[in-house]
Amino acid sequence: MREITRSDVNEEWAHSGIVEAGDFAFVSYCVGNIGQPIENQINGAFDHLEKRLKTIGLTLESVVKMDCLFRDVWNIPIMEKVIQERFHGKYPARKSIQTEFAHIGGAEGLLFQLDAIAFRG
Repeated sequence: MREITRSDVNEEWAHSGIVEAGDFAFVSYCVGNIGQPIENQINGAFDHLEKRLKTIGLTLESVVKMDCLFRDVWNIPIMEKVIQERFHGKYPARKSIQTEFAHIGGAEGLLFQLDAIAFRG
């Protein structure tokens, strides 16, 4: 069995931002531009994902699955526009979920977060 590698670890949250296991990398809690409009937050989350993937030698093209969390799921069309701009037809499978975020800032704070699975082929 190969080793499981954890990086971008936050001890306070008991959280690993990236877990590499076998040919897959699991990237969690990607957020950005908190407190800004939804499109800025979605782009910020994808920027965060790209930055994390780069640290392990991967790109957005390696993403095979995403879980997208919204404060308001009716913002899915905005996310779809951003995905079209960033993935250029090589879209991952995805799921969208509406949730109340337990995050500083309440309803005006965090509006979008994503988790992703990437394949190292």
